[in-house]
Amino acid sequence: MSFFVGLVVGIVVGLALIVVFVRSENARSKLRTDLAATVAAFARMTVEDSRHLLAPEYYPSWVVFSQRQKVCVCIAQLNWLNSHLTKIWPYVNEAASELIKSSVEPTLEQYRPIILSSLKFSKFTLGTVAPQFTGVSILESDSSGITMELEMNWDGNPNIVLDVKTRLGVSLPVQVKDIGFTGVFRLIFRPLVEELPCFGAVCYSLRQKKKFDFKLKVIGGDITSIPGLSGALEDTIHNAIEDSITWPVRKIVPILPGDYSDLELKPSGTLEVKLVQAKDLTNKDFIGKSDPYAELYIRPLRDRTKTSKIISNDLNPIWNEHYEFVVEDASTQHLYVKIYDDEGLQASELLGCAQVQLSELEPGKVKDVWLKLVKDLDVQRDTKYRGEVHLELLYCPYGMENSFTNPFAKKVEMTTLERVLKSSGNGIADAAQTEREVSQKKREVIVRGVLSVTVISAEDLPVVDLMGKADPFVVLTMKKSDTKNKTRVVNENLNPEWNQTFDFVVEDALHDMLIAEVYDHDTFRKEYIGRCILTLTRVILEGEYRECFPLDGAKSGRLNLSLKWVPQPIYRDSQ
Repeated sequence: MSFFVGLVVGIVVGLALIVVFVRSENARSKLRTDLAATVAAFARMTVEDSRHLLAPEYYPSWVVFSQRQKVCVCIAQLNWLNSHLTKIWPYVNEAASELIKSSVEPTLEQYRPIILSSLKFSKFTLGTVAPQFTGVSILESDSSGITMELEMNWDGNPNIVLDVKTRLGVSLPVQVKDIGFTGVFRLIFRPLVEELPCFGAVCYSLRQKKKFDFKLKVIGGDITSIPGLSGALEDTIHNAIEDSITWPVRKIVPILPGDYSDLELKPSGTLEVKLVQAKDLTNKDFIGKSDPYAELYIRPLRDRTKTSKIISNDLNPIWNEHYEFVVEDASTQHLYVKIYDDEGLQASELLGCAQVQLSELEPGKVKDVWLKLVKDLDVQRDTKYRGEVHLELLYCPYGMENSFTNPFAKKVEMTTLERVLKSSGNGIADAAQTEREVSQKKREVIVRGVLSVTVISAEDLPVVDLMGKADPFVVLTMKKSDTKNKTRVVNENLNPEWNQTFDFVVEDALHDMLIAEVYDHDTFRKEYIGRCILTLTRVILEGEYRECFPLDGAKSGRLNLSLKWVPQPIYRDSQ
């Protein structure tokens, strides 16, 4: 009997143990599943998600959010890095000084001002003060490499002396002193390999120059004794640094043997620029008006800087000139425009400057912009009005699918804007026949056509006459051919209506422009009210459009115009 009781009890206890074990395993399995789901959720969490969960003031001081990825930087680690850099700095100074001198001298020679015949280092040491790293961030990148950015601050005491020789035969030792630099260096470790140190090469570049100050002093003399020398040397040093090491320019240091040509800086597209005009420029001359000209560049290399013609005695110059620039990195590069007053034999005086971020341009689309001029691009609070400059911009990445190719002139060099407009203005060419023609002679397409301009009306014109009215009329001028037409006079009206249409035969539309000037009619003379200047780019691309244009030079007023383009492409043979 006891045997059966023991058997039953054993079976019950065994079943109970099995049930408890199964439930325990199920509970543990559920906990593991929930934990895995939680870890996966944290892995997918972005910077914005973490900011929503916890306000920035609750984070410890060593947590820093970059613009693209959350990174944690421990101050103790930066202190460790800075302390060791201070210890080894004498050896770094000795090793790096000669290397920097030999690599920088050719760059200085490339940017040497015209007034100098020679520019070399006579002394170059980095001094005893080591730079300090103030921040580290790891940027999002693909699996082929790692991108790191280091923020560095250096208030150094280097011993740098330039041996400057002018074309007049004067030799001057110029000391570069009191250097203060703050910037962000970018390091790219790529490609990642399975062999130590786990990457094939290092690319380094100056990603952002926040501050770079220095002073120039002639040893035993005064640098101001030679007019323009100080400014020329400062521009040379800034431009050399700007173009030799500032992103997207990068230096490649191979660590392991291999081909790293894919890391080199390569062109990614072209930027077409039409410098149209400027208005309301500052007058720097005591007698007469300024003589403005423009300099445009993406990188401040001599052979890549474009200079416009000089417009004498005019604060509202019209250039209408085309330029083409090579673009290496549209996401970070800018187009810079600087307007100068020509002073003859003396150094030109800066009237103002402006910049355009290439990332704001839509590829393949013409953008018409007015840019306000400032004294210095690094000064953010320049509120003084210094005038504006008018540009038309077209960015064309390499390999972009479009109709930019001109079938009539494959060997004739044209700007990209010309290829866009010329290909859109004629679609009647047969490709096979064109190939045979191109093999015999070059043919350049001239964008020729009829421009119909309808002067519709004007609004809110300023009062000109003593009676509180005006007698306005409009004069239309094609700038290149100087062909003119004018409307009838509308008496005593500040909101006149004309609805008159004029046709212009345009021989070269890409390089011509329409000037519409509004005058007040008097018995013995006419009084200028204002004007608007239009390139023909938009009407060629769109065929027809209507718009209300503000009058430049007038206190108020707008002019309603309608433009229509009828293309008549012709071909000019060149042997």
